[in-house]
Amino acid sequence: MAGESGYLPQHKGFATAAIHAFQEPEQWDSMAVVTPMVSSTTFKQYGPANFKKYEYGRSGNPSREVLEKCLATLDNGKYGLCWSSGLGATTAVASLFKAGDHIICGDDVYGGTNRLFRQVCSKFGLDITFVNEKDIEKTIKPNTKLIWIESLTNPTLKVMDIKAMAELAQKHNVLLAVDSTFVTPYFQRPLEFGADLVIHSITKYINGHSDVIMGATITNNKEIYDKLKFLQNAMGIIPAPFDCYQVTRSLKTLALRMQQHMKNSIQVAKFLEKHPKVAKVVHPGLPSHPQHDIFKRQSSGCSGIMSFYLKNATLEQSRTFLSSLKIFTLAESLGGYESLAELPSVMTHASVPEDQRKVLKITDDLVRLSVGLEDVEDLINDLQQALEKI
Repeated sequence: MAGESGYLPQHKGFATAAIHAFQEPEQWDSMAVVTPMVSSTTFKQYGPANFKKYEYGRSGNPSREVLEKCLATLDNGKYGLCWSSGLGATTAVASLFKAGDHIICGDDVYGGTNRLFRQVCSKFGLDITFVNEKDIEKTIKPNTKLIWIESLTNPTLKVMDIKAMAELAQKHNVLLAVDSTFVTPYFQRPLEFGADLVIHSITKYINGHSDVIMGATITNNKEIYDKLKFLQNAMGIIPAPFDCYQVTRSLKTLALRMQQHMKNSIQVAKFLEKHPKVAKVVHPGLPSHPQHDIFKRQSSGCSGIMSFYLKNATLEQSRTFLSSLKIFTLAESLGGYESLAELPSVMTHASVPEDQRKVLKITDDLVRLSVGLEDVEDLINDLQQALEKI
């Protein structure tokens, strides 16, 4: 049921769960209020093959387990697993399948996902098809096992109708995986719309401090969880205990951070939408976004990610604009407290084949912004002075 703004109501108790879920002091002998960081790689056993709970750090770690359970709770899921990176999580999901299996991937996805599926997974015999969301059903084959989408695509920010995709996947007995990195569980829970798997690059908003690389998978399907848990141990795609400790700490401010990211990005988007040197602004929180209504039906808000096209800009002019920014940092990644700007065509999506970039309109005049937590007036002034340079 939508709220007054047209968005879904905010999930009740989210901030409380982020601070307290599976972090009870009573579980530690020390009664520590802050979840301890356990760096030990191995654990004493009562006897041969007779251990209390943990035996080896790759197989399990207390710091990691607390984070995994808390993340699952925030996505309204039963089972969570953490991985060494977002692409590590994607690699694990792809490893659920065997040579000859078919995976359908949205055509507008993170460049690293495109590269992994196209240049790595295909070498192991997986049949990968990149396709526009409108053509997904006609692309399904008898050997199709997975549909992979981003709930908000990277970098052109198309909105995928998760419920419609889930119904389609269920109709054909195919799994649906949703990369929800751009929206986070604070604003969106794909499992509630029928997705089988949620994937996060924890590196981005969930950690939010640009100092940890990590990924996560969340599911309600015990069979999928058991297979992924086996792969986590067998493939060793695990995060370090210290990184888990850091992310557990970061979760405690996720709700506050996402609220401010949304406020700032909406104001920045409205400024750019009126600027004469901007041809088009792409932000799911603006009524001008073509799937704005779909986004509001499946989200309680939006993050700080947005894109825009400079008007009639050449590659050199785009470079000049980005190099002229003083508060926005010219860098890849997103979701941190600091504001970032990048040029996808030559940075995050340079590995996407040129002909596909043209189809997706990932052109040299497309700029992606990750609007951070600075004073929004300073961010707008920074964009204004940089736009004056072109």
